[in-house]
Amino acid sequence: MQLHVSPSLRHVTVFPGKGVREFIKVRIGSRWVSYRMLFYSLLFFTFLLRFIFVFSTVDTIDGDLSKCSTIGCLGKRIGPRILGRMESNVPEVIYQILDEAISKEEVEPKSDIPQTLHDFMADIKQTTPDAKAFALKLRQMVLLLEQRTRKAKIQEYLYRHVASSSIPKHLHCLALKLANEHSNNAAARLQLPSADLVPSLVDNSYFHFVLASDNVLAASVVSKSLIKNALRPRKFVLHIITDRKTYAPMQAWFSLHPLAPAVIEVKALHQFDWLSKGKVPVLEAMEKDQRVRSKCRGGSSAIVAKNNTEKPQIIAAKLQALSPKYNSLMNHIRIHLPELFPSLNKAVFLDDDIVIQTDLSALWDIDMNGKVNGAVETCRGEDSFVMSKRFKSYLNFSHPLIANFDPNECAWAYGMNIFDLEAWRKTNITLTYYHWLEQNLKSDLSLWQLGTLPPGLIAFHGQLHVIDPFWHMLGLGYQDNTTLSDAETAGVIHFNGRAKPWLDIAFPQLRPLWAKYIDFSDKFIKGCHIRVS
Repeated sequence: MQLHVSPSLRHVTVFPGKGVREFIKVRIGSRWVSYRMLFYSLLFFTFLLRFIFVFSTVDTIDGDLSKCSTIGCLGKRIGPRILGRMESNVPEVIYQILDEAISKEEVEPKSDIPQTLHDFMADIKQTTPDAKAFALKLRQMVLLLEQRTRKAKIQEYLYRHVASSSIPKHLHCLALKLANEHSNNAAARLQLPSADLVPSLVDNSYFHFVLASDNVLAASVVSKSLIKNALRPRKFVLHIITDRKTYAPMQAWFSLHPLAPAVIEVKALHQFDWLSKGKVPVLEAMEKDQRVRSKCRGGSSAIVAKNNTEKPQIIAAKLQALSPKYNSLMNHIRIHLPELFPSLNKAVFLDDDIVIQTDLSALWDIDMNGKVNGAVETCRGEDSFVMSKRFKSYLNFSHPLIANFDPNECAWAYGMNIFDLEAWRKTNITLTYYHWLEQNLKSDLSLWQLGTLPPGLIAFHGQLHVIDPFWHMLGLGYQDNTTLSDAETAGVIHFNGRAKPWLDIAFPQLRPLWAKYIDFSDKFIKGCHIRVS
């Protein structure tokens, strides 16, 4: 296509190609229109003709042999391309078929459904179906793959539940070896702490930490990471609470692996005067909870077998509710900190699946503003999967007892909490906690399904002081989106979830953050074949 303009700008001629006679010739009047305006207009029109020629050529190459004989047809073809919009060529019947509700007959397995994409394409080429038949075949195949994916996901959750609920062989071995050492070696039965350090246990000028655990290996990592990263370890007091069966192995470990100059206390629950007197609410609640759960749930196999329509994530939550830790005394004991330590004004409670990576004495500089619980909120953060928890994530707001709370109120996390025990004693938090536990048991666990956090959200309602997320990074035990570099920047990392770092199902890229606090040359560690990975 060529454009010829006369020297006087009074004649403009457009040629479609070389050697072809002129097909547009315009004579310009000298009075009515500006030469320059008409020149630029014709120049734009020429370029537009080029685009029309290119689009028409592309359509011909693609096999579109239909020709447009009107301006409207040409605009319909070219307009959407210029404006960036394409009309759907999918027949409406396909949308209708795919959008229909799933019937019981469709859920039942059939032998004639294509098993792979290759089989599907071969079937389509052989039968050359119309749009409706194509949609039906596609729907059947998608439903089949969806059922297989759902079944595989549920099996994965079931296997993870079994793996996380069982006691690993190496942990059982460690407890047995340490118990044997406790009975045969006087050095493994030392008083912890020594007599001269006992006054520090009630001295509020020290930094007091409480760890409740029946896992010796996990407790050793928490304590070692706490003391190793302390700027003033001499002022650190760690109160380790365990159960009766784990007391001997726990005492043996910390007798043979001292963390001086820090002060370490190892004490079993039965050694607390308060817990051994009369009826204890936590013990009664645990007994009732166990009876109700066994009645309502029927075990992990029943949960998997009875649910053919629920989402895998819902089934995973029900399986998690069966975890022994949710009916463990170690999981409930934090609600009794004011009674267990009547002389202390402030304490930091630590879970046994965390790793401390900074000095925690700075937590005592935080002004709690009269609040009882200092914790990290879990509804704000870059990780939308981990930091997206609100009250509605834990509580059943369809129940009238829960409906009075705000479902969008931000939740917070256990794992690393600052407790102002002096302020706590002025409240009825503990009584509120057990009141709601009782209400949940009466309603057959319909207020919430698992854990001690839901009643904690209610009991500490209005008593929360939000602390910086630096102090507590969550989610390292149930998703592997957290990078090693990000985890290393947090003050405390929390392996909450099923993939605990001492299990084989732990995420391998995150486990070194925990394993670096274990001496793998130790005779007890080597004797139980505990390895880095």
